[in-house]
Amino acid sequence: CIQSELTVLPYGRQSISAADIAAVTEAMESGWLTTGPKVAEFEQACAEQVGAKHAVAVCNATAALHLAMLVAKIGPGDRVVTSPNTFLASANCAAYVGAIPDFSDIDPISYNLCPQSLSANWKPDVKAVVAVDYAGQTADMPAIAEVARSRGAVVIEDACHAVGGSFEHDGELWKVGGHPWADMTTFSFHPVKTMTTGEGGMLVTDNGEYANKARMLRTHGMIRGDGELQGLGDAAFEERGPWYYEMQDLGYNYRITDFQCALGLSQLRQLELFIARRREIVAAYNEAFSDVAILRTPQLRNEKDRDLTSWHLYTLQIDFESLGITRTQFMKSLAETGVGSQVLYIPVYLQPWYRRTYGYGTGKCPMAEHFYLRSLSLPLYPEMNDQDVSTVIDAIKRLVA
Repeated sequence: CIQSELTVLPYGRQSISAADIAAVTEAMESGWLTTGPKVAEFEQACAEQVGAKHAVAVCNATAALHLAMLVAKIGPGDRVVTSPNTFLASANCAAYVGAIPDFSDIDPISYNLCPQSLSANWKPDVKAVVAVDYAGQTADMPAIAEVARSRGAVVIEDACHAVGGSFEHDGELWKVGGHPWADMTTFSFHPVKTMTTGEGGMLVTDNGEYANKARMLRTHGMIRGDGELQGLGDAAFEERGPWYYEMQDLGYNYRITDFQCALGLSQLRQLELFIARRREIVAAYNEAFSDVAILRTPQLRNEKDRDLTSWHLYTLQIDFESLGITRTQFMKSLAETGVGSQVLYIPVYLQPWYRRTYGYGTGKCPMAEHFYLRSLSLPLYPEMNDQDVSTVIDAIKRLVA
């Protein structure tokens, strides 16, 4: 793979091969830069990969989450519950449509949305749940779906961390995006994710009505001759030549380009290799850190998922107070040894806009707050070689010693 020299190992990084570059070059030389055949080809490949009936490619995963809200008809007067341990977009998508973003606490094992907390804190105006697969480990989707659907809410799985992942339930293997406990699933192809299109996202679903609506809304709410045309309301304007289009809803420009989808197709062919290397690195970290009392390695809610999780992040829990050092000092010391790190995530409801707008504050989700104060994500990406992994392990052990 093609890689520049790095002075500090970042917490995440894309893997770009000569085959990827060739695929993008071929797409750019084809004459189609956008709205061309590679988009549909990428959608079909992703749908087949996860086992879903429909896939809708968009410019980023935030757009996919926004479209999920729109096609589910979430709006003012509705409440959407998500995990506080996530990126802003998982909650912002509800605010985009005028709904109230709300939060329920995480479980102490997977750091994902806790079904028991979700049930205990349920409000009658909840119309959707956005369940986030933190670090690549799936949320307890069967239990979350049972809570939400029994109360009439839509279930959206934010699987931006879990591209290519699977999980076991009742002896059966289910792919993320292709199981029955989510009405829609969204994926991210940002450069630090499991595979990349540069920027890009995908909405997958078995619901044809949702998929068709999402395709229309991603392109300004327009349809052409292959849709159900309504007419312009005046006989003088009823000629429907090859140019004819109708805007039937207020949509957006959420399109993705052909050369991004060409990169996505090339990356998709390497996805299993990417995930396999991530699992190797996670196993090496776990073995090295499991006997260090001051560290807590990532845990699995179901041990059968050990070889099924796609591992976007490797997040340690570190007792900085017992170390007598702040997290900022710890990260600075790591960087001085050539090891980058990141903190993912600040509980969303503590952000200034959320505090001002909805009156949220500390104490809302105690487990998420506890997790945030101790979490640190270490470098994890396929381009890391064994020496890079050893460098990270040695740096962490020296600091905690």
